[in-house]
Amino acid sequence: MKKKVCSTANYFTAVMAGVLSLSLMAGCSKKDVAVNNKAEADKVAALIDAIYVQDWTDKTDEQCSQAKKAWDALTDEQKELVKGENADPEYFGRNTGDASLDNPLNQDGIGENEILVVSFGTSFNDSRIQDIGSVEKALQAENPDWSVRRAFTSQIIINHIQARDNEKIDNMKQAFERAVANGVKNLIVQPTHLMHGAEYDELSETAKEYEDKFDSIVIAEPLLGQVGKNAASINADKMTVAQAITEQAARNAGFASRNEADENGVAFVFMGHGTSHTAKVSYSQMKTQMAQLEYDNVFIGTVEGEPEETACENIMEDVKNAGYKQVVLRPLMVVAGDHANNDMAGDDDDSWKSMFTAKKDFDTITCQIEGLGRIPAIQQLYVAHTAEAKKNEAR
Repeated sequence: MKKKVCSTANYFTAVMAGVLSLSLMAGCSKKDVAVNNKAEADKVAALIDAIYVQDWTDKTDEQCSQAKKAWDALTDEQKELVKGENADPEYFGRNTGDASLDNPLNQDGIGENEILVVSFGTSFNDSRIQDIGSVEKALQAENPDWSVRRAFTSQIIINHIQARDNEKIDNMKQAFERAVANGVKNLIVQPTHLMHGAEYDELSETAKEYEDKFDSIVIAEPLLGQVGKNAASINADKMTVAQAITEQAARNAGFASRNEADENGVAFVFMGHGTSHTAKVSYSQMKTQMAQLEYDNVFIGTVEGEPEETACENIMEDVKNAGYKQVVLRPLMVVAGDHANNDMAGDDDDSWKSMFTAKKDFDTITCQIEGLGRIPAIQQLYVAHTAEAKKNEAR
């Protein structure tokens, strides 16, 4: 009997040792998998960060391809772990619409006359199609004897679109080189930028490098026209924009007019980007324009809070002091991209929607995620600027 008891005890000990061993192996396996998942995710994050840059090199195309290939090889669990200086799961994973519906306008066979539409750009496919694409189509419709082509000033955005959607969009130098290679003689550059800011300056400097490559090259006015000396300086372009964006916002909110919205206690807050450039006075001028039009329920703010009066906390106080309880947020930007979807309408605590909600001074906060480029009156203002540039080109 003692031998039997001893044998049973030894058997029990052996079984428990096996269970413990298997448990330890399972624990090590899970840890190893977690480590491997993180390592694979970090590799992809590094590849994304490598193309999240403003400078194009002869390695950029291959780097974009490598980043997408590495992302596609990840498991769903690994994709959620992608985190870098600029990389996150949304870089490749966010659905922003069907890129195949977009026309990058980088075809050759341009002819002798070209209108190059230069935009900052957006990686949000639907906005690129509806906002930038609509402006380009309007310009082509009004200028059938000219070839309309596209360039973006943000290489970061160009790389994002190329890596994710395999759509190639020219940067400014590539677009100018394409025009030269195609024998273009007369080139009109139409920026879709809001003002004479940093992006416009960069465009102008690049254009100067190619002045001797064409018979004529003319840069048209940005959306708001000339900047002016101070906050009181306004012009016909600013009036057109003020009226167009306010009418569109009122219609989208279900009102027949801005007046009707005002009577119902609704305020419209237009959120621009903001800038440290001297052109930031343009936002103050838009505020002046709204005041001159007696648009008491319209407010102008910026993400960057430059100028200071346009910071979100100041705008919230202005809306509150004016007595409005219902707020409609809308981007004062040509496209409804990252700033509109995240900085304005996002769920994070620092989005404008969240900050207005947290203040608890307002009954409703509504977001209209639409860029200026899809408004017909805005498209026609660009058309008018191109027409004026064409007159200058002919002189």
